[in-house]
Amino acid sequence: MKKILIVDDDTTLRVALERYLVKRGFVVQTAASGMSALGTFQEDPADLIVSDILMSEMDGFEFCRRIRASRSGQLVPFIFLSSRSDVEDRVQGHSIGADDYLIKPFEARELLAKIESQLERSRRTHAEIIRLLQQATVLPTPPVSPAPLPLTPAEEKVFWEVIQGHTNKQIGEHLFVSPRTVQTHLSNILNKLELDNRSQLVRYAFEQGYKPSSLEMMVAE
Repeated sequence: MKKILIVDDDTTLRVALERYLVKRGFVVQTAASGMSALGTFQEDPADLIVSDILMSEMDGFEFCRRIRASRSGQLVPFIFLSSRSDVEDRVQGHSIGADDYLIKPFEARELLAKIESQLERSRRTHAEIIRLLQQATVLPTPPVSPAPLPLTPAEEKVFWEVIQGHTNKQIGEHLFVSPRTVQTHLSNILNKLELDNRSQLVRYAFEQGYKPSSLEMMVAE
C-alpha cells in the first residue's frame, strides 16, 4: 500500500483526510507542522506528501524546499493544500518543487484524483528505470570487467538493489535494515561516485558495465 504524509495544523482536517484515505487503501502519516513532518519523513519516507502552507515552526514552502534538498525527497510527489489562492502563491509553490496545488475549501474526491495522478506519474518514472535495466541486458558485453566499486560491502548491496529499480522500503525489506539506513548508504554511494540522484546512478552503472552478473560476482567476493 502507498504511504501518504498529510501535513496540516488543522487537527479536524488531518483526521478527516486520514480516515478518508485509509478507507481507500492508503497508509497515512500525519504531522501538524513542517518541522514535525520533516522528522517523520526522514525516519520513514512516504510515497507522496500533501502539505498546508500556513503553519507554525516551519511553513509549507520551507518544508517543501527541505524535502527537495534531501536525497530521498527529490522525486517524491508533493501536493500543496492551502487557503492561499493568489497566483503568486501557486507560482511560488511550483517553483520550489511542488507537483500540484489545491485550494481550500476542496472536494476530497479532487484531492484523491490528484494523489492517484501523481502516484501514477511516479510509477511511470519507476517503470522507466526498469526499462533502462532491461535495455542494458542487450548491450554488448564490455571488453574488460568493470573496476571494483569504491564502496563498502553494505553500500555495494544497496547499489545492486537500487539499479534494479527497488525503492528504499523494498531494499530495507530485502537487506533487513531500515529505510533510513538504506538512505544513508545511498547518500554515501552518490557522494563517492559524484552523482546527484538515483536515475544518474542507474545510468552510471550500465555505462560503466556494472550489470547484474558483474555485481553479483563482486558481492560474492
